[in-house]
Amino acid sequence: MPFINEILKYDSLSIVGLEKNVGKTECLNYILSRLPLDNINVAVTSIGIDGENKDQVTSTKKPEIFLREGMYFSTAESHYKERRLVSELVEITDERSSLGRILTAKVSVGGKALISGPSSGVSLRRWVAGVQKFGIDLSIIDGAISRLSSASPAISKAMVLSTGAAFSSNINTLVQKTKFVVEMIGLPKLDDVTREALCDIESGVWGVDFEDNITDFKLTSALALSSLKSDITQGMRLIFTVGALTDKLLNMVSNSKNVKDVTLVVKDFTKIFVTEQCYRVFCARGGKIKVLQKSKLIAVCVNPTAPNGYVLDSDILCEKLQDALGLPVYDIVKNKYDI
Repeated sequence: MPFINEILKYDSLSIVGLEKNVGKTECLNYILSRLPLDNINVAVTSIGIDGENKDQVTSTKKPEIFLREGMYFSTAESHYKERRLVSELVEITDERSSLGRILTAKVSVGGKALISGPSSGVSLRRWVAGVQKFGIDLSIIDGAISRLSSASPAISKAMVLSTGAAFSSNINTLVQKTKFVVEMIGLPKLDDVTREALCDIESGVWGVDFEDNITDFKLTSALALSSLKSDITQGMRLIFTVGALTDKLLNMVSNSKNVKDVTLVVKDFTKIFVTEQCYRVFCARGGKIKVLQKSKLIAVCVNPTAPNGYVLDSDILCEKLQDALGLPVYDIVKNKYDI
């Protein structure tokens, strides 16, 4: 029973795909079908739309989401009306999406449903906290394409990553691109006396000097760096950006004579939007990045088949990914894992 026991160690889980059609829904169904519901209460939602039988972008057939008796799920009002299961409505929340109010229900007779829940990270945090009133032991968030925010440790404590031929049809390129994402997820956590103070900061770019004094650079974000006339790394041991870390800030620090003395800090890996090329140059010059909150990546699932029909060798793909990542890698469909 690959990685299910590991999931049960956590109270929240995000399932994230690096591209459409990389097997994220198959991975979700695998997890939902094997959770021991006689021991735990489970709630499910999605930051996008999942469970449709045809992909709205590629028009390819998609697996539908099957919810078992006893599970709770939150979805938009219009999609709740289309459910093909029997359920008891337990809450009409104050959250809304373009598809209507977000409803929470408990499944009485298992079946299929479209899941379209809260649309932002803030709303997801409220959802995770809100379903606790139903005695939920495990909250599962189905992430959307290019929406890694649902995997933020501020929302969920653990994650499963899906990748595959739709991300790249070349095995070596696929392994390299997936490895870079996993490397960002695995960045070390800041263990520092100023960590708690930095956690409370909600915007801007800040510096911490060698006497632990915290300086506000008066920038709304790292995107406003061009307005600075001085080197922000001067006299600093930490540079903390609350928002996105982009190539612009990375290159600025990388080109500084103080690059080896300064550590860049972000809230978590979902705030990192740098290219691998810039990151490698930064690291080669002695640069370091740390996070305030770290995610636990439990496993990687793969789909070796691309929407255009191109198929990679599953065994070779899993083996190369596992060697590169140092993590368990599974082709859920091919191996038909049993409980």
